[in-house]
Amino acid sequence: MNPSYTPSEVESAAQAEWRDKDAYRVTEDTNKKKYYACSMLPYPSGRLHMGHVRNYTINDMLTRYLRMSGYNVLMPMGWDAFGLPAENAALKNGVPPAKWTYENIASMKQQLQAMGLAIDWSREIATCDPAYYKWNQWLFLKMLEKGIAYRKTQVVNWDPVDQTVLANEQVIDGKGWRTGATVERREIPGYYLKISDYAEELLEHTQNKLPGWPERVKLMQENWIGKSSGVRFAFPHTIKDASGKLIQDGRMYVFTTRADTIMGVTFCAVAPEHPLALHAATTNPKVATFIEECKSGGTTEAELATQEKKGVATGLFVQHPITDEPIPVWVGNYVLISYGDGAVMGVPAHDERDFAFANKYHLEILQVIIDDDAPHFNYKKWQDWYGEKTNGVTINSDVFSGMRHEEAVNAVAHALQLKGLGDKQTTWRLRDWGVSRQRYWGTPIPIIHCEEHGALPVPEKDLPVVLPTDCVPDGSGNPLNKHEGFHAGVVCPVCGKPARRETDTMDTFVDSSWYFMRYCDPRSDNAMVDGGAKYWMAMDQYIGGIEHAILHLLYARFWTKVMRDLKLVTVDEPFSKLLTQGMVLNHIYYRRGDKGGKEYFPPADVTPVLDEQGRITGGKLADGTTVEYGGVGKMGKTERNGVDPQDLIEKYGADTARLYTMFTAPPEATLEWNDAAVEGSYRFLRRVWNYGASLKDMASEVMGAKVASSYSAEAKKLRREVHTVLRQIDYDYQRMQYNTVVSGAMKLLNALEGFKPQPGNVGDTAAVREGFCILLRCLYPATPHIAQQLWKELNYEDGHGDLLDTAWPKVDAGALEQDEIELMLQVNGKLRGAVRVPSAASKLDIEKLAVASDDFVKFAPGAAVKRVIVVPGRLVNVVV
Repeated sequence: MNPSYTPSEVESAAQAEWRDKDAYRVTEDTNKKKYYACSMLPYPSGRLHMGHVRNYTINDMLTRYLRMSGYNVLMPMGWDAFGLPAENAALKNGVPPAKWTYENIASMKQQLQAMGLAIDWSREIATCDPAYYKWNQWLFLKMLEKGIAYRKTQVVNWDPVDQTVLANEQVIDGKGWRTGATVERREIPGYYLKISDYAEELLEHTQNKLPGWPERVKLMQENWIGKSSGVRFAFPHTIKDASGKLIQDGRMYVFTTRADTIMGVTFCAVAPEHPLALHAATTNPKVATFIEECKSGGTTEAELATQEKKGVATGLFVQHPITDEPIPVWVGNYVLISYGDGAVMGVPAHDERDFAFANKYHLEILQVIIDDDAPHFNYKKWQDWYGEKTNGVTINSDVFSGMRHEEAVNAVAHALQLKGLGDKQTTWRLRDWGVSRQRYWGTPIPIIHCEEHGALPVPEKDLPVVLPTDCVPDGSGNPLNKHEGFHAGVVCPVCGKPARRETDTMDTFVDSSWYFMRYCDPRSDNAMVDGGAKYWMAMDQYIGGIEHAILHLLYARFWTKVMRDLKLVTVDEPFSKLLTQGMVLNHIYYRRGDKGGKEYFPPADVTPVLDEQGRITGGKLADGTTVEYGGVGKMGKTERNGVDPQDLIEKYGADTARLYTMFTAPPEATLEWNDAAVEGSYRFLRRVWNYGASLKDMASEVMGAKVASSYSAEAKKLRREVHTVLRQIDYDYQRMQYNTVVSGAMKLLNALEGFKPQPGNVGDTAAVREGFCILLRCLYPATPHIAQQLWKELNYEDGHGDLLDTAWPKVDAGALEQDEIELMLQVNGKLRGAVRVPSAASKLDIEKLAVASDDFVKFAPGAAVKRVIVVPGRLVNVVV
């Protein structure tokens, strides 16, 4: 045994053994309890970051602990391999995205293997593999058959120079990220999935079928689904189009949750794409110009919420549905055509956005709600007293005045219903999922376009529609449009005439909405999922970042319900438990340039400058120049504050990297990087190794009951401490509080190092070997390499078998028993010391020992004892 801890030697030996044994290959076994633990699959960027290390170590600790506890545990891995970054890399480097992606996969797989993770690599998938995305296409066609998938026009960001659609993240200040051209909003055809059909079930299951999810994630899901009960009603009008036909049959519909404010409507606003806006633009140049300006605005609610609210009057009027008064119609850049009916009623006294808009354009503001005990409305400054409150009373509302919220809403709804203009309705914030992307590197949408028969599904026998891998995007649009081979030989399934393939590809959220099911049957050629999914699903524990709390998880839940309805799976929800691990943070240092920009510097290159309280106020570089301090933030490429896991592994070993990320903070909390703490984790493992080396020549005597009579008092004390800590560690493993697991292991080592066994004493030897055996098993899930090597070196395999499958240590209740216990000693209720008594002592024996103790004699010499109060296991109080 090497007397010095050499991580590279230890880790290479352990990993070679696991490889030779194919130790982590998992099969379905109905004789064992199954447990499916999965981390969100990574994008193959080419390099691991510390967030990956933390995420996968959490999963690995859970997997190894449960395997030791008798479970059949699945921990798979794959690659979220399609997406925009690969196209960006292709533009930059002039290489096909496929080549870049597969090279990155090979690099990251090597890094993951260096971490010693218990991954079943036989189940590895890549979402850019035709064998995988064939089933994206297959299920899309099944959804098309069922009416869940459909085609309609969609509003997109259009770069007029590159002649391509841009993702929202590619639009910066209204400009294309690459060309700098002003981005336009255009309507083009695209495919949608009817997730809205599942809104009610998704909401109900969020509330009742996800007990193992964090409450904040469930709340985020609920808010995104956004169930609203209100009134949908129409503002009648007589506006006709060029042919003399009433536009939208003479009704402009809106939806509101606050129908009690209907008498406060002073204007209406419509989206730039609304039929009334487009009609006004034909005769009003200002409206036409404004609509053109809006084309360069955002296409999402989040973007519209932050941009300046602008509008223009159309010169058109609709009728108030109750009073018949004319209401002016404005075009507003903050109204989305895809949200509701693309029109809103403006109630500036009771909506902050409408208030700002009305003040900007000098529109009437009319208060129609007064809050209990609140001052009258201030027309100059917005009061936040209204907001979402419903405890006000209607005023200035004719027959509806004097009503509370619910009464007023019901009365207004009834009045609108009698006039045939509207009624109460439930609406949803959730919008159907647009899956069309006008980009190359993604799953081809399996549609054929025929001039005579239109858009038709690809015959199932012709799946997969294989994406060409030789394209190199050049920024001039989707290269599939120009790829002759992609369209060659394509004929209409109906008439047999030459046709063209759909060149849109699927949103990459499609790939990640079911990959966890494919892990269950990764090599099935004839079915999307097979018997493996019946055995493994639902997933028992899902692990990933909070940034995926909404869209990815929601789409995965929707996709699962569609598969259930198509009889492919039997589960309602894919993930029984969810853990959202915290981010890894590090210090940020920068220097401002002449133009105000920031140049960032790696923390490793900076010596912190501290104030009198020890707080960082800045930093110095090696050349003596100073830099500013930006606090701590998420590790990122821009801030240059990341730590390369590979560098860490090469310097300290994978076990140190794993131990540090587990010990420094609970899994859900953010982890602030600390180089000194990394060094501390390494020192601890070196102590473990050194202690193990000191036991190398210790005889392997039997343990437990056979040597119990030989345990000295000190050995009993050691075993009591070891099993007390083990009980806590086991509890912490069960609740996945791995930081306290590691601190418990440190307590075990301290106890062992503090015990001095007597030479030749069988009981002492047995207690030490048992304690270290327990320590290695407790550490193994966190630091498997060093635990595996020491396990073999100290011959623990003889009594316990391979560490991979040895049983989790059980707490010995007998070890926890004490011959003596210590009770607090009080005199007249005041603490005066302690008294040791036999654990089986009677109340009378305790009274005698307390009165005879040195502490009692010291504080109450010669005093007459009136009575003695004994609280079993805690204290004895002598009253004098």
